Amino acid sequence: MSSFKYVSLRDMPELKDVAACWFHSKWGVPKEAYLECMNDYLDKSTENGWYLCLDEDKIVGGLGVIENDFHDRKELSPNVCAVYTEDEYRKKGIAGNLLNMVVEDMRSKGISPLYLVTDHIGFYERYGWEFYCMAQGDDEPEMTRLYIHR
Repeated sequence: MSSFKYVSLRDMPELKDVAACWFHSKWGVPKEAYLECMNDYLDKSTENGWYLCLDEDKIVGGLGVIENDFHDRKELSPNVCAVYTEDEYRKKGIAGNLLNMVVEDMRSKGISPLYLVTDHIGFYERYGWEFYCMAQGDDEPEMTRLYIHR
């Protein structure tokens, strides 16, 4: 039986600072950038949220939703971003559960479709995402794959 707990940051706002540090440690984006987005979500300035998987009180997976994930297709919004699962927790369905959770939550708020950029091929398709087009990442030399979930 899984001891994992899936929450949105609104369910557990006390995790905001820990979550911002965790995402920063995975992606190198400044903690302050995460905090700004998280504060906007918590004060309901936006429905673009943050979602976590916890094992007891430890964050083991997470993702967020932002307007644009640093690519040139600004009209394709909002974007799922910062999808990450700790190495030792991979292949346990965590990322898939988080992806399904965010799609359902955003759809319940009337927000669909969602987009994401990734270099992975074959992973997101398992969860209903479809390749949509190539996009140019900000300051990236190569084009990257952009997916849609309708």
